[in-house]
Amino acid sequence: MKAFKYILLLLLIFIIGFSIYVAVQPNEFSFNRSRTINAPASLLYQKVNDFKEWPSFSPWIEQEPDATITYGDKTSGENANFSWKGEILGEGQMTTNTIEENKSITQLIEFTAPYEAKSNVNWTFEPTDEGTKVTWAMDGNQDFVSKLFTTLMGSIESETGPDFERGLFKLDSLVTEDMARYDININGITEYGGGFYLYKTTNANSTNMSAKMGENFGAVMQFMGSKGIVPFGMPLTVYNDMGEDNVIMSNGIPVNERYTIPEGSDVSIGYIPKTKVLKTILLGNYTNLSKAWEATMNHISENGLVQSDLKPFEIYTNDPGNFPNPADWRTEIYIPLKE
Repeated sequence: MKAFKYILLLLLIFIIGFSIYVAVQPNEFSFNRSRTINAPASLLYQKVNDFKEWPSFSPWIEQEPDATITYGDKTSGENANFSWKGEILGEGQMTTNTIEENKSITQLIEFTAPYEAKSNVNWTFEPTDEGTKVTWAMDGNQDFVSKLFTTLMGSIESETGPDFERGLFKLDSLVTEDMARYDININGITEYGGGFYLYKTTNANSTNMSAKMGENFGAVMQFMGSKGIVPFGMPLTVYNDMGEDNVIMSNGIPVNERYTIPEGSDVSIGYIPKTKVLKTILLGNYTNLSKAWEATMNHISENGLVQSDLKPFEIYTNDPGNFPNPADWRTEIYIPLKE
């Protein structure tokens, strides 16, 4: 009997001591994980901001893809929310509290079963030379039950940190694959309406073409701004000579009439007449233009089409600044044909 009392006493001492140990654990927790992704901050922000995108990169939904996901009336922006229910995931919901476009998102995650808990979730998107540093963070308070759980099972960071790392890896893979999408469509023979354009000419190769295009378009836009000339269409490039290792190109902006160019200006005015053309549409990154040109020239050869003396040209029909995903950039290739 005495031995049994000693055992009970020792057990009581252990329970009291363990309870004190649990009680003095930190009342708050916080941790984060980061990954630099070679993608624009605006594109990554869009993916995270829309809860309908979460199943594609969520490490938890990956564990139970058959869990029931229910979306609120809003799925992106402030007050957007979604909830989940599953055997592995339990039950809970997440709500977006505040956003700073392309910079940060703050959210509240609430677990309702098998236990109740609330935590703050924060995302930041920081542009870097290598792309965008995406940081996924979580913080919150710990009551006694939470402290007991983390004492027995490990800290919230040790349990959840690897999930954050997995989610960031999946987000990286998802966005990288999405940006690589492209589509080439030989639109067929049509008529180009023609018009004037202001341009600057230079020679370039594959290593500096993009930079020189940017310089030329910048010079033309600066000239137009100084003269109060309004663009009358999207930027274009006329290829005066297309060698294997070098091209001579004129990068320009359409205008609605002929303008007199001051003597000595490095900007000139050109005119493309109304003409029959073969039109190809590339939807995707400009790095895929060589594939689009190859498909276009193969089509000309296979169908016995004959190019006219007019130079071929490209028109960039949407502004990349408004389309953060390169897969959405649209370029039209025109090859003038003999009548």
